[in-house]
Amino acid sequence: MPCGVSVSQPHTPYRLSAHYSVFFNSSKVLSLSFLPFSFSFFASVSLSLLYIFFVASGFCWLGVVMEDGEWVMVRKPAEKDFWNPTSMDLADTSKPLKVTFSGPAKHWTDAIPIGNGRLGAMVWGGIASETLQLNEDTLWTGVPGNYTNPNAPVALSEVRKLVDNGEYAEATKAAVKLSDNPSDVYQLLGDIKVEFDDSHIKYTEGTYHRELDLESATVRVKYSVGDVEFTREHFVSNPDQVIVTKISGSKPGSLSFTVSLDSKLHHSSQENGKNQIIMQGSCPGKRIPPKVIANDNPKGIQFAAVLDLQISEGGVVHSLADKKLKVEGSDWAVLLLVASSSFDGPFTMPSDSRKDPISESLNALKSIKTLSYSDLYAHHLDDYQNLFHRVSLQLSKSSKSNLKDGSVEIKKVKSSTTYSYFSKSEDDAISTAERVKSFQTDEDPSFVELLFQYGRYLLISSSRPGIQVSNLQGIWNKDIEPAWDGAPHLNINLQMNYWPSLSCNLKECQEPLFDYISSLSINGSKTAKVNYEASGWVAHQVSDIWAKTSPDRGEAVWALWPMGGAWLCTHLWEHYTYTMDKDFLKDKAYPLLEGCTSFLLDWLIEGPGGYLETNPSTSPEHMFVAPDGKPASVSYSSTMDIAIIREVFSEILSAAEVLGRKNDALIGKIREAQTKLLPTKIARDGSIMEWAQDFQDPDVHHRHLSHLFGLFPGHTITVEKTPDLCKAADYTLFKRGEDGPGWSTAWKIALWARLHNSEHAYRMVKHLISLVDPTHESDFEGGLYSNLFTAHPPFQIDANFGFSAAVAEMLVQSTMKDLYLLPALPRDKWANGCVKGLKARGGVTVNICWQEGDLEEVGLWSKEQNSVERLHYRGTIIKAKISSGKVYTLNRELKCVKTYSLSEAAFS
Repeated sequence: MPCGVSVSQPHTPYRLSAHYSVFFNSSKVLSLSFLPFSFSFFASVSLSLLYIFFVASGFCWLGVVMEDGEWVMVRKPAEKDFWNPTSMDLADTSKPLKVTFSGPAKHWTDAIPIGNGRLGAMVWGGIASETLQLNEDTLWTGVPGNYTNPNAPVALSEVRKLVDNGEYAEATKAAVKLSDNPSDVYQLLGDIKVEFDDSHIKYTEGTYHRELDLESATVRVKYSVGDVEFTREHFVSNPDQVIVTKISGSKPGSLSFTVSLDSKLHHSSQENGKNQIIMQGSCPGKRIPPKVIANDNPKGIQFAAVLDLQISEGGVVHSLADKKLKVEGSDWAVLLLVASSSFDGPFTMPSDSRKDPISESLNALKSIKTLSYSDLYAHHLDDYQNLFHRVSLQLSKSSKSNLKDGSVEIKKVKSSTTYSYFSKSEDDAISTAERVKSFQTDEDPSFVELLFQYGRYLLISSSRPGIQVSNLQGIWNKDIEPAWDGAPHLNINLQMNYWPSLSCNLKECQEPLFDYISSLSINGSKTAKVNYEASGWVAHQVSDIWAKTSPDRGEAVWALWPMGGAWLCTHLWEHYTYTMDKDFLKDKAYPLLEGCTSFLLDWLIEGPGGYLETNPSTSPEHMFVAPDGKPASVSYSSTMDIAIIREVFSEILSAAEVLGRKNDALIGKIREAQTKLLPTKIARDGSIMEWAQDFQDPDVHHRHLSHLFGLFPGHTITVEKTPDLCKAADYTLFKRGEDGPGWSTAWKIALWARLHNSEHAYRMVKHLISLVDPTHESDFEGGLYSNLFTAHPPFQIDANFGFSAAVAEMLVQSTMKDLYLLPALPRDKWANGCVKGLKARGGVTVNICWQEGDLEEVGLWSKEQNSVERLHYRGTIIKAKISSGKVYTLNRELKCVKTYSLSEAAFS
């Protein structure tokens, strides 16, 4: 867009939010000033709406002049807007991407989660008092452990002999000898407590509103007391590593409160000057009972948090005797919370750590001390929206209201940049909990949009490069003894946490998983060598911050499952297929795959008929009835074992081809072993067999779907190549039924989608959207809490992530060479829609719009890869050559109707 045009209003100043100024000087040059740079441009102001481009700090920004003369700053077009349909204008039928509440939280699952990957908070939104329950992702019990058992080889030999003899119940009992100590436990940080004076109890009814805005990752609370409106804003900044709260009143001097910092962990607090509270404490050096070593009490992870208080001129801060700060007569106040721990990696004892949490916290605070609230917020938005705004989803039932002029998009830009946060709309009166309740009757497609994007929000908020993996609760936890220890579980849950990272265009959020796998490989090599006398590395069913790789404590049905590391390794190859990052494949993925496959080759043993077997083997957490009528869980070659091994073998063979290593000795062994793996079998009743033998299943509605791994997330069962197995998988899902915990429901959506069965995929979407009462949560299976956390119950975050990935799977599926458009679209439920920014294998970004259930337009582009894709849509297959750096628009016949450069799209 040209900027060198004449100016008709010299010396006219305009404001660009809090830190940006625009001036037209006598030379008719527009000067743009903002910290720390200044720019000059020629521009016209004779138009009612003016666009100006300039570049700063590596970002392109867009200035927009409103009709009233106000300027606002907006980033360059979001990635999701690099492509827009040419033949249709979608009306803005979607509701705002907000999770809303009509009252304060009564239960933890009513509170709103915010986070930056490392620091998290749950915002309760009380009136007389506000609570922010805090988390820091490295606060765990325990110390690095010894994950080996020198007695395991003898026990392994005994179990294998019992399995060979068909004594499965006896093998199940003997396998307990292979179990080890439990994992350590995720802890909490503490609470910020803000207490207001008694007048707030008498707030004006009907004025309360609490919301999480997914567009800005900001929580806002407002209510009125008399003629004063009080507002609070909460966010967690990743660039500045701080939890930020701003509290303000609409009248000068109307804000008074006390604030304190507390924790359930062992801690002490002290004031630091007139406006800071420092809290320091420690995590237990060993987990809660059952204790690992009864007479040992090692030093655990140390932590510190610093709460800093800033107020307006005219306000006063007092220090109270009970280590509270009291604010009186202020216009506004900003609370900053920084925190750190002594955790220095999974292999360093806390007692040996040289990290000083207090110094690190004070330095973190010092580094942002000169930044205003607006600065912090601008940094936060720039960072968060760079990720969140890569993907958009719009769904509607009818196209009747779907045709408007282009003013819709401009209105959206205006409203999002002028920050009219609490402009009243019809939707404000309806809480998100009410929307969940009504979904069974109204089936509002915009709620699916919200839940889809909420999963992406949670991943951005709980998993960022350089930190810990998102655990069983993401980063949010209120308990010293959380359910299932809050630990990463490797037999579905940790993997599901990262399902949306690739397809939903958040590849950076997956980086902690790769760091974690690297740590597991180090401990896992010791476990493999000592426990199983095998090379390579292994990980089992549950782990923790110390990268535990030995079996869990207790019964074999859950503890004995040495396929956790192998399943995680499939994420390494998947990352390559989506990003085509050859350096990642060579330097990170391939060495880990080598170690994993080395273990698998040693773990496999020759069985009858020349097949290679796994022995002992379980199907995660599921029992069977042995031929002698006894309950058992241990046998040989469960379907999931072999499916995972087949997948990993296939992936390292493909990786070796890419890297020119197909003649390596290891690759030759894998190629030979691959041909000796048991095929997936169909049972007498037509379902996929879960075990190597057609054992009786005492729980046909079991929550796990392990024997369908080859269908999803694996790739060995496909509609085109294995139709008989797909038919059996269809019946298997029918047999399993619809009930189950949230993560099971999300998995079923994805499985049905892979079968291209839109009707059943949607049935499971609808099944998940059911409101859980936290006071009677044991009465529920799956469902959503009022804050949209998914329930097992209790809360587990995996289904939030699984849902987003499964919806993406309904809309786009891919291989390295094939792209399937709308393969499981529920045409009668989401008749019209547009999804932009989803990723496909081969490094392709996919955008699709449809009307009345029929494809309307497709937009494709690839940043760095040239590729040839076979596009599939309802039986039609065409070849499309995609050149890097170009954007292609295809019509409903899949014919290319428009191309332009990606650089042009980024500046349009």
